[in-house]
Amino acid sequence: MDNLGLLVDGFGAVLTPQNLLFAAIGVFLGTFVGVLPGIGPAMAVALLLPVTYGLDPIPAFIMFAGIYYGGMYGGSTTAILLNTPGESASVMTALEGNLMAKAGRASQALATAAIGSFIAGTIGTLLVVFFAPALASVANELGAPSYFALMVLAMVMVTSVLGGSWLRGFVSLFLGLTIGLVGLDLNTGQTRLSFDQPLLAERIDVVVVAVAIFALGEAFWVAAHLRRSPLHVIPVGQPWMSGADLRRSWGPWLRGTAYGFPFGALPAGGAEIPTFLSYVTEKKLAGRRGQDEFGRGAIEGVAGPEAANNASAAGTFVPLLALGLPVTATSAVMLAALQGYGIQPGPTLMTDQPELVWALLASLLIGNALLLVLNLPLAPVWAKLLRIPRPQLYAGILFFATLGAYASNLQAFDLLLLLVLGLLGLMMRRFALPVLPLILGVILGPLMEFRLREAMAISGGDVAALWSEPLAVVIYVIVALVVITPIVVRSVRPAPAAVAEDLDTSVDDEEKVR
Repeated sequence: MDNLGLLVDGFGAVLTPQNLLFAAIGVFLGTFVGVLPGIGPAMAVALLLPVTYGLDPIPAFIMFAGIYYGGMYGGSTTAILLNTPGESASVMTALEGNLMAKAGRASQALATAAIGSFIAGTIGTLLVVFFAPALASVANELGAPSYFALMVLAMVMVTSVLGGSWLRGFVSLFLGLTIGLVGLDLNTGQTRLSFDQPLLAERIDVVVVAVAIFALGEAFWVAAHLRRSPLHVIPVGQPWMSGADLRRSWGPWLRGTAYGFPFGALPAGGAEIPTFLSYVTEKKLAGRRGQDEFGRGAIEGVAGPEAANNASAAGTFVPLLALGLPVTATSAVMLAALQGYGIQPGPTLMTDQPELVWALLASLLIGNALLLVLNLPLAPVWAKLLRIPRPQLYAGILFFATLGAYASNLQAFDLLLLLVLGLLGLMMRRFALPVLPLILGVILGPLMEFRLREAMAISGGDVAALWSEPLAVVIYVIVALVVITPIVVRSVRPAPAAVAEDLDTSVDDEEKVR
């Protein structure tokens, strides 16, 4: 109740016409910049950070909140409409969201993303309000073995569930892990896979990899087949969500929120793992119900990951405010913004500057609500991007993708990397390699290496340290079940060809008897 009273005080400081105007401007600018291909929420917040210069802390915070949520929604918009995720956490949204758009249900995909973002963001922010101290202490107690096990679980589940071939999935994952190894070894200082190129001494930016594999790979693939298929306008469909869409979405919204917030609250958790797990869960549940539309545009595959993404985004404020620890690129930019106002997040922040903390949390709730109010009616407008003819559309994608990749480090060398990785994305489409395991390997590979070395250093090189924590043991049991269960099922259940052969044999025997 004390926290609720402090939150009400925060609303009292924030709810003024001027601050609401700043929040609306932040949402609009964040969505406008975030919707550009190749520019995710982190880059949107970074690019728009100078807009808040000269403002007092509270107006600046409420504009931050609007930019933050607007940029996240913009990233999901490009994922749905253009199959170009603005950030790694929107990768799962692109899988089913783009298929929905191509099937004429772009508005429904955008609407379920907006509503799911609002529900998950609101619940997540309220959980930060009431449980931040407890969650921060729990998250701080988890060790390197548990983090390493979580990443192994995410890789195995995602690689095994996508596509019809485990081999192709693990080949793609291997490519991603290899790209993630490029750069300096943080322990020895030796360069790895740099080919004597000094500009490769630093790790390849994830933004460059994601933009190249998705945006350039898709553009090259479309260009290679443009003359083989006639140009046509993809139907947008009716706006808003039907009753059936709402009934299919509310469960994934809540399950995605339950996945996202705990992972966001974990230091080094991030939004990638919960969005992957949410997608896998919804696919499994749909298969059990016999209503599996995954691979053809399932609305559950958009609702769940988007809710997980936004709940995780809210959860990142737990380690950011309580520990001063940014766990995502976007929260790192937010930390820089807070420090610019002389605010140093940490364990004493809520007692030293409670007015600013509760004003920030109230700003997040208001920015999240304005995101729904402004962008839900605009869903058909964003969906009309699909009406742009493909040559002009993909020319624009290439322009903004190149701009986004260059803006990440301001290095012309990144443009060469973009081209090389874009050709890799084209070849992956040519040989039917799933792109998601590659992106997952690039993101989680360095984190896995860091946690593995941390665990080994603490234990003096004892491999048993990797299963020295109860949570790690539980996760490895789950990994074993995920790997072994399909093998057992295939060995018990006869193959379709064998069944057909048995049926043919039985028919022949009956004819002989006759």
